[in-house]
Amino acid sequence: MSAPFEERSGVVPCGAPWGQWYQTLEEVFIEVQVPPGTRAQDIQCGLQSRHVALAVGGREILKGKLFDSTIADEGTWTLEDRKMVRIVLTKTKRDAANCWTSLLESEYAADPWVQDQMQRKLTLERFQKENPGFDFSGAEISGNYTKGGPDFSNLEK
Repeated sequence: MSAPFEERSGVVPCGAPWGQWYQTLEEVFIEVQVPPGTRAQDIQCGLQSRHVALAVGGREILKGKLFDSTIADEGTWTLEDRKMVRIVLTKTKRDAANCWTSLLESEYAADPWVQDQMQRKLTLERFQKENPGFDFSGAEISGNYTKGGPDFSNLEK
């Protein structure tokens, strides 16, 4: 199991007019399609704890208050193949109970089915982290998985 959990199990993307976003227990990924041939110097990207702003060639693509807080110093952006900007934000609350239901406070919300799938994926990722000897990448989950699933922390081992 050398590959990260999300590489083995896939991601649950939420589509947006500019691309998509998805999340893991620890990070939020934003993938923005930009015109082919875009250069890094054409991109203005501002990442703060609760805000994100992205403009390409002076045209605003994405701007607003994030759904929850992130660690500003750990946020990064890259231009990939001169046609996509990938922004990676590190969540301050890194547990399965912290499933973002939208990227920004008032925009780019996941529909109920996608939210459900995201929560399932984060709960399985939590199980994987707590039980490194097992592989949950292909597992299905049902029952109590909202807010990160049941709390087993006070059970005797």
